Amino acid sequence: MSFGHPSPHVIALGVEARDIDAYDHVNNAVYLNWLDRAAWSHSAALGVPLGQCVALRRGMAALRTEIDFVRAALRGDRVRVATWIAAGDRLRVERRFEVQRAADGATLARARTEYVCINLDSGRAVRMPELFARAYLVTPIAP
Repeated sequence: MSFGHPSPHVIALGVEARDIDAYDHVNNAVYLNWLDRAAWSHSAALGVPLGQCVALRRGMAALRTEIDFVRAALRGDRVRVATWIAAGDRLRVERRFEVQRAADGATLARARTEYVCINLDSGRAVRMPELFARAYLVTPIAP
């Protein structure tokens, strides 16, 4: 497994019948769902599961997502969705993603999402609680 980061968080998913569109490949909207699932899985692994967000009344809301589609995922494929924290401060985090076909390691998509910490009651941007700041600390990549 080779991704754009030496130690990404990776989840494995299977292409489901409902993921296939009229062109007989995975619909572009499905990739966004896959990215979201990987981000939630990674956050939980970092110690920030959904329940903790709700309890603290804080969350990371997507501001912008960019996806570059490289190849199509097809019926019956299994994919690996990798994610890592690429940048951040006490308000925002940039998360990167790479989607690969498990069978041959071909890159299917690359993406980045910028998130902002919000108060779940007001919907307004706020500084991250300490738990978030520790979890989303960016680890520099060695050259």
